[in-house]
Amino acid sequence: MCDNTKRLGFIGILVEDLSSAEAVNEALSKYNQLIVGRMGIPYRDRGVSVISLVVDGTNDEVSALTGTLGRIPGISVKSMLEKVKKA
Repeated sequence: MCDNTKRLGFIGILVEDLSSAEAVNEALSKYNQLIVGRMGIPYRDRGVSVISLVVDGTNDEVSALTGTLGRIPGISVKSMLEKVKKA
């Protein structure tokens, strides 16, 4: 059964291979309708970038975004969505 309930959540993205940044930006542009807010922090001392997203979408939509990001080489991604409210 598919749950079309929109839920608020966040996604954390660690860009360990900076050459993958363009692919990350393309994925985020493709799913821009889910993104409420975005913050990117370059951590130059470690040679990585950290991106945090606030998202609002269905579980399937957010999973599609995180799956797309997770397939990009040099990218680690984790997400968390609010709990489904009981009727």
